[in-house]
Amino acid sequence: MTRVRVAVDAMGGDRAPEEIVAGALAARSDTVEPVLFGRRELLEPIAEGLDIFHAPTVVGMHEKPADAAREKRDSSLFAACRAVGEGDADVVVSAGNTGALLAAGLLEIRRLPDVYRPALAVPIPAQRGPSVLIDAGANADARPEHLLQFGYMGSIFAEEILEIEEPEVKLLSIGEEPDKGNRLTREAHPLLVASGLRFAGNTESRDLLAGAADVVVCDGFTGNVVLKSLEGTIMTVLSALREEMLESRRGKVGGLLIRGAARGLKRRLDPDTYGGAYLLGLRGLLVKAHGNSSRAAIANAIALGARGVSGGVVARLAGRLGDHAGLRR
Repeated sequence: MTRVRVAVDAMGGDRAPEEIVAGALAARSDTVEPVLFGRRELLEPIAEGLDIFHAPTVVGMHEKPADAAREKRDSSLFAACRAVGEGDADVVVSAGNTGALLAAGLLEIRRLPDVYRPALAVPIPAQRGPSVLIDAGANADARPEHLLQFGYMGSIFAEEILEIEEPEVKLLSIGEEPDKGNRLTREAHPLLVASGLRFAGNTESRDLLAGAADVVVCDGFTGNVVLKSLEGTIMTVLSALREEMLESRRGKVGGLLIRGAARGLKRRLDPDTYGGAYLLGLRGLLVKAHGNSSRAAIANAIALGARGVSGGVVARLAGRLGDHAGLRR
């Protein structure tokens, strides 16, 4: 049985390296082999037998991507991406600086042909089943043709990985009417109408958790704001529910009666359950974990990356992207 070799940026994220290494240890199995990249003197005491590749520098969470690309190619983040680019690992997982990770992916792994910009595809735990939000933070600024590409990439991802036949695509805006939104959404709308995708018009963010569409397209700035708003709302509501159940005897009794359902709801909605997002459009596979990821989230991000390798995400995307006129330069 072939093991998936996962390059883990052990120094990236708010809780590195302890939580990152703990997550890697939890994800280790007969089929998944995490490999740590970072400062050996910090990793060896806690690595418990995991392979370590020494990387002397660290990209800070608030460093400018251009500075990191120019001055820190020897960092754990860039070294982990380089391992995938050179074929020494199958997928990279990092909770580090998003902009620097995108820069490292472009420099060390490189884009697929015909892709203008890679995009973060995040599974949203909607009521009717998982949907894809793309872009969730890779591109703060975008043009209409980029949103068209995101629609194609998200649709292919939904078909090939989530196994959704003929995925429905919608454009995130402030109203369902075609003329609602800013200049970007108004200009992207007719491109998506003419794309050949199963485009069903605009949707609003309030419908995302209900299941607005199989694929929801937006620019990275909007997507990141929406994603963090959803995560914060979900965790606040779950926390408030727990407090209400513990506040009185009646609440405790009621809590016992719904405990199974409450746990199932938390497991489905908890951002840690998914662990991370695929950066689509590169020649290799990259998973971006949340900057504040716990060990559970890191373990799930590694598992997500391993599933992507086993499912041939990159090969499937590469094999189909060029078939779409909207992705030809």
